[in-house]
Amino acid sequence: MKYVFYVLGILILSLGISFTIQSDFGTSPFDALLVGLSINVGLTVGSWEIIIASILICCNSFLKRQKPEVLGLLTAFITGIGIDMWLFLLHSFVTPESLYSKVVCFGIGLVVIGLGTATYLHTNFAPIPVDQLTLIIQELTRTNIFFREHAFTSYS
Repeated sequence: MKYVFYVLGILILSLGISFTIQSDFGTSPFDALLVGLSINVGLTVGSWEIIIASILICCNSFLKRQKPEVLGLLTAFITGIGIDMWLFLLHSFVTPESLYSKVVCFGIGLVVIGLGTATYLHTNFAPIPVDQLTLIIQELTRTNIFFREHAFTSYS
């Protein structure tokens, strides 16, 4: 059952990502990289997901001096196929043109991303390579990646 929720969560996540891309209103920085590569270099957004994840898995392996975590590639593969599948399907049914429809499409994407992420993370099965890289950098630099509230307070 764990694996069903794992795949279901990733497919829900990739649907949300596809909604934000289709909204033409904005995406996460990582997804913006994938879209930019797709537009400027070629290949599909999902293909770039798999390529960049493969590179990150190699980088993570090098930085940790361990064998590559190939389960992260499984996550990227399912996510990449999911994004391409959903973009193909959404392109036929969802083409927001007005500001209102773009905002609605973007909002739906954000909610669906949250739902997919929660479902996927609940299984605690395979790491996402970009998240793994963040944790490795934190470990190597011995820094805290979380902001403290008082760092943004104004002292007058």
